[in-house]
Formats: sequence, structure tokens, C-alpha cells
Amino acid sequence: MTRLSAQVVLPKAMRPAYDPEAHGIGIVHLGLGAFHKAHQAAYTDAALAATGGDWRIAGVSLRSRDAVDALCPQDCRFTLVERGEGGTNARVIASIARALSCADGTGAILDAMVSPDCRIVTLTVTEKAYGLDRAGGGCDPAHPAVAADLADPEHPRGVLGLLVRALARRFAAGVAPFTVLCCDNLPSNGHLLRDAVVDFAARVDPQLARRIAADVAFPSSMVDRITPAATPATLAEAARLTGCEDRAAVETEAFHQWVIEDNFPLGRPSWDVAGALFVHDVTPYEELKLRMLNGTHSMLAYSGFHAGLRFVRDVMADPDLTILVRRHLKAAAATLGPLDIDVDAYADDLVKRFANPAIAHETFQIAMDGTEKLPQRIFKPAQMALSEGRNLRPFAFATAAWMRHATGASHDTPAYDLRDPRAEEIGQALAGCTTAPEIFAALSGLPGLMPPPLASDAHWAETVTEILARMLAQPMADVLREEAQTHPHS
Repeated sequence: MTRLSAQVVLPKAMRPAYDPEAHGIGIVHLGLGAFHKAHQAAYTDAALAATGGDWRIAGVSLRSRDAVDALCPQDCRFTLVERGEGGTNARVIASIARALSCADGTGAILDAMVSPDCRIVTLTVTEKAYGLDRAGGGCDPAHPAVAADLADPEHPRGVLGLLVRALARRFAAGVAPFTVLCCDNLPSNGHLLRDAVVDFAARVDPQLARRIAADVAFPSSMVDRITPAATPATLAEAARLTGCEDRAAVETEAFHQWVIEDNFPLGRPSWDVAGALFVHDVTPYEELKLRMLNGTHSMLAYSGFHAGLRFVRDVMADPDLTILVRRHLKAAAATLGPLDIDVDAYADDLVKRFANPAIAHETFQIAMDGTEKLPQRIFKPAQMALSEGRNLRPFAFATAAWMRHATGASHDTPAYDLRDPRAEEIGQALAGCTTAPEIFAALSGLPGLMPPPLASDAHWAETVTEILARMLAQPMADVLREEAQTHPHS
């Protein structure tokens, strides 16, 4: 079968509505994964079709060459398979012009970032890749990538090192700095990244740090599109719809959302024509998504995985978990400030999206990196509920499910790996812990994880440990049934 390229005829998929080669590169994207291809690359593709401009993307894989090897032989085109209630649609995305990998060295990547043509650097690298110091702010000098780049700042391989080195070279060459747009699920992600970049730069060159703080824009953004990892079925569907072999195809839901602070000194694509919303303050939208969608996702992932439910759609077919999903959405919504959004309708839409039978989103995939995700998804709204006298149980249930997962206990599930950047630290903290109170004390005491007022609250500890004790002694399915029957609305 012919590989997807610029020359092929597409029998059942939409082809790009513009001439890609007529548009230059204006964006470097760090984190060339499935989500970027389903989200920012798709928005940029639509913007190019609508208004043109030199806004194509140089995509960078920070780890392996897999994404590069898949994209390059097919002119960096790929099929985006969208699965919704109305059926399956496909379009070929051509907004990515180059694919680069840190596995080949970072010289070409830095050159692309330093080029005056590059006006925006976007990022989807997952929360753990930045090397942030969540507790103190700034960067974490103990993070492996941060430590390595601080030791050799002229040859960086990590996110902060690449950004700082590229900005230093631009300033030295008299080139205006690019805008840095974080698209990961972090609270106030632009501000967090700015503080980390400035802190990293200060450890290398204080004058450079002051220049970055004064001159570089770091708008925050909120992104939303459920995008499972591609499978052989994804590639087969892309082949059926395009008539070509496509090793870079991705699948996603029909829904998509992007809310962005409008701060781009060197310009930006017309992402708004593809549905992006430009606002002065992204925080309310960010909290809505982190607490309702992401927080509920984490809860159902840990409890669903240990109940033997492989996909989110399977979770939503379970009547007990459906009750607990609704309960968590309601509790999360109660922690939000005033919004010009109907949160009840938003919750209903989330239930429908989670239940989408065409999306195979694995609970085990969502369960990874819990120590990076839970502070903003679960612990912050739990602390707010505590301070406001609201019910803590939904957040305690999610926390207990994570703690049960962190123990690695396999009394009701096959053995599994704890995929978390702090897995070794978790293992050391749990050494010798056998009871729920001991496990709670060990995990809530991990530095920078759970807010001290929450961790030290007696009612919170009692509620988490009561639920955790049952999860450690009974099959998760039984715990879910009991919880749904005895606390369906609390």
C-alpha cells in the first residue's frame, strides 16, 4: 500500500484546503505526540486553510525517534480520525512541515528555535517533563533534565534548557524573542513555565534571566480533547479512509476546546477561526477543566482500572461508577467561582464524552503520573471544600483510589507497573507500611504533594483511610458497589 504523501488521492478523507508548501514555518512545537497532532496541529491546519500565513510547525520529539520515523516518509502529513456520535470522519493534516528528534542531537532544534521565522514555541510535554518546583516555584534543580542542562547549558536536552539557550542565542543575535505557549494540564501554566524558565536562566546568567522576565511573553492556555494512544485499529481505519498506509495516524473525539490568553507580540495564527477562544484571563476555564474533566478522569481511572475496566467507555457502562462519576463532577463544580458557563450542562456533556463508544481511552494510561496530576485535580479542590465546609468524600475517594494504586497491591488485579516520576520515592515511603493509616501518612507526607492543611486535617485523614482500608481488603468492584449505594450524593 502507498504511504501517505502530498501526491496521493484520498478517497474518503478530507485533504488540506491549502497548498502547504506555500507556507513557511512560524512555530516550533516541543512534544510531538498524539495530543499535539489532534489539537494544536489541527487548529493550525484549519487556520492556514482559512487565512494562510507562514505558520506551519517544526515538531520536536524530546525522546525517541518514533514520531519522526513515522512522519518524515509521508511529508509529515498524517490522518486525523475523528470519532463522534455522527460517525467517523477523517482529514489529512499538513500543518507540520518538519519533524525533529532530540535523539539526533539538539543542534537542528535550537537552530529552528533561534530562526527569526520562529515566532511561537508551543509545548505539550506532560507535566513531569518540565522540571518544575511545585512547592517553592521556579525550576527543580534535582530533576534529571534540569540538572543535566544546568551542568552544560550550551548543549541542552530538556525543556527549560532548550528554551533558555534558544532565547539567549536570539538576544545575542538581536532577534526578538518568541512567545512561549504552554499547552499542558498545569494550573496557570504560562505563569508556572515563566517562573521556571526565569529561575533556570538565573542559575546560568542573571542578566539573561532579567531579560527573559522583561521581554518574553508566556500566555496561559487551556486545552481539551480526549485523545487515546493510537492502536493498530487506528492505523487500519486511516488506511481505509485514505487508501494509503499512514504510520502517524491518530484518533480523537469530535469535541475540541482551546482557551488562550491573547498575548503574542510577534503575531499568531488565526486559531480563533478554528474555534479557539482568546481571553484576558484563562484561569476560570482552566479550573473548570482541571477539576471537572481531569479530576473526574483521575478518579475513574484508578477505580476503574482496579475494577477490571480497561477503557473509560467501560467505566461509563458500569452503573456504580457512573453514580460516582456524577458525584465527583458535582463536588468539583461546587469548588468553582462564578462562570459564564452552565456547569450542569458541562457535566452532562462530559458524561456523554466519557461514554463515547468509539473512543478507546485506557484507564491505565490516564492513571500514570499521579503525583504530577493530583495536586491541581484533586487536592486543591479538596482543600477548598475543606475551608468552605463542603463535603470532602468524593475527593477522599479519589485520593484513596490513587493511594491504593500507588501501593501496587494486586489482590484484585494482575501485577502492574506504577508509572510515576516519583515511583522510587513512593516505594521508599511505603516500605514497611501495611495499614491504611500508615499508607496515608507516608503518601500524604511526600514533599510538595498534598497541602499541609489538608494532610493534617483529622476528618480528611479519617475519610481517606476508611475508604482505603476497604480498597486494600476487598475487590474494587465491591467497594464501588458499596460506595455508590451508601454515599451516592455525598
